[in-house]
Amino acid sequence: MGLAVQYGSAFAIFVAVDLVWLGLVAKSFYHRELSALIADKFNLWAAAAFYLLYPVGIVGFAVVPALAAGSALYAVGVGAALGFFAYATYDLTNLATLRNWPLKLTIVDMLWGTVLTALASGAAFYAGRMAT
Repeated sequence: MGLAVQYGSAFAIFVAVDLVWLGLVAKSFYHRELSALIADKFNLWAAAAFYLLYPVGIVGFAVVPALAAGSALYAVGVGAALGFFAYATYDLTNLATLRNWPLKLTIVDMLWGTVLTALASGAAFYAGRMAT
């Protein structure tokens, strides 16, 4: 039950907040920066795979160890690091390999991944603590 609560809360927070960010807050920014690269048709299975898998990493790397240590700060800190390195892998690889990949987008997206993953990790920590 504990892992299910942790995963469910990490998933719900991560997806909900990311959809607000991508769909409302930063939609025009991403569209402007990536207009030449945006696919004509949205690849739902790839997005679903990411949103289903990434919270597993949040729980495994940040939440479970933080609960064992009894530290929300651990969850948020490791979550921030996980988000930074995961988003850096994507963004810096694109910057290195794709023509016209914007540096500004790289910086914004890495910051976003850091903040979002820290938030989801902290929320899942508290949900997990309440469930035990």
